[in-house]
Amino acid sequence: MKHHTISILVENHAGVLSRISGLFARRGFNIHSLAVGVTENQSTSRITIVAEGDDRTLEQIEKQLNKLIDVIKVRSVKGVELLSRELMLVKVNCSPARRSELIAIAEINDAKISDVSESTMTLELSANEMRLSAFEELLKPYGIKEIARTGVIALQKGTGSL
Repeated sequence: MKHHTISILVENHAGVLSRISGLFARRGFNIHSLAVGVTENQSTSRITIVAEGDDRTLEQIEKQLNKLIDVIKVRSVKGVELLSRELMLVKVNCSPARRSELIAIAEINDAKISDVSESTMTLELSANEMRLSAFEELLKPYGIKEIARTGVIALQKGTGSL
């Protein structure tokens, strides 16, 4: 099954997300990632959904989304025209003796050091899914204690917009 990125502009009202996620559940369209945030206009929100499914199901989902009252616009964004990011926070074991190694890994990967304690270091990286996975692999030998990732957020490249 293919991953599809769907950007939905909606009225910023209670219950909108519930109706949209319910639509995906009824259609058997598995949501891989979901992110919601207010746009430049406080009365609207952007929902970015990365979901698995075939092209026919995607087409049906888009049609059903467009029928919902609070939905302003729906767009499925293809990979070549997509600018997407995800945020990852990762807490790793870090003795004082190995701190310089982790600082070097952070610098090489443009990650930010968000917190340092006596025995751990928390790193923050915003990137695409492939780069985040590679960063995670680099940190595994240190002992990952905890990871938190946001859902994917995305915009169309160039001058086009939703």
